[in-house]
Amino acid sequence: MKVRAPATAANLGPGFDIAGVAFDLWNEVEIGEGNGHVDEENLVVRAFATFASPEGRSFTFVERIPRERGLGSSASAVALGLVAGAIVAGVERSADELLERGLDLEGHPDNLAAALAGGVCLTWEGRIARIADDLPAGVVAVIPETRVLTANARGLLPQAVPHEDAAFSAGRAALLGAALAAGSPSLLAASAADRLHEPYRAEDAPHLGEIRRDLPGGAIGAALSGSGPTVLVWAERGREGDVERELARRFPDCDVRRLSVTSTGAGPA
Repeated sequence: MKVRAPATAANLGPGFDIAGVAFDLWNEVEIGEGNGHVDEENLVVRAFATFASPEGRSFTFVERIPRERGLGSSASAVALGLVAGAIVAGVERSADELLERGLDLEGHPDNLAAALAGGVCLTWEGRIARIADDLPAGVVAVIPETRVLTANARGLLPQAVPHEDAAFSAGRAALLGAALAAGSPSLLAASAADRLHEPYRAEDAPHLGEIRRDLPGGAIGAALSGSGPTVLVWAERGREGDVERELARRFPDCDVRRLSVTSTGAGPA
């Protein structure tokens, strides 16, 4: 049996801890019979074990999602294990139920929700609302070679922020939600700013500020992908190639690539 789960990006700027999107970039696990040692600390195996015993099984992985770059590699691993375990156990679970099972392992519902449900999702209190099949703009990702541990990035955030900053981000989050629901590029462009988390992660994600100060032709905004360091650049439809080429020229040491949204989440490959 083979299962796959997509890469994801969380926050999308001001949608801190609530917004996520799934991309057409997949990790896979193939599960067969085995009599050797199973790494019970592996995140896929741990998630699998919430439904079925991993004993007597083999786990073979294909990893395409860059690790610790803000593209949801850990959420993909948890989604792989949950879906595979449920299939082996012969039980059907909704995306909400799988999310609840996986939260103790992943800890970031926005990433895990998108990995399980696909498309563009909002999540809160253990619930998932998939509000769109696609984003209202193309996506070009600038993926540095450096890695950022989510736990360390979260530790950079202050316990309190000024009221002005909270109000600013709440307003941009409302614009983001409206942009996603309406499929509006102009509202997405207006939402592309945040004061709750992005400023505090700037040192580990220096490309975000640089790109925002000088957007390539055809780009309408940019956001940090999860806790970074990857930057997502929103591009006008039909101009993705122009944006990709310009960013590749500016950042030759980064992996610059177009990403498309997948409307399907984790499932059999």
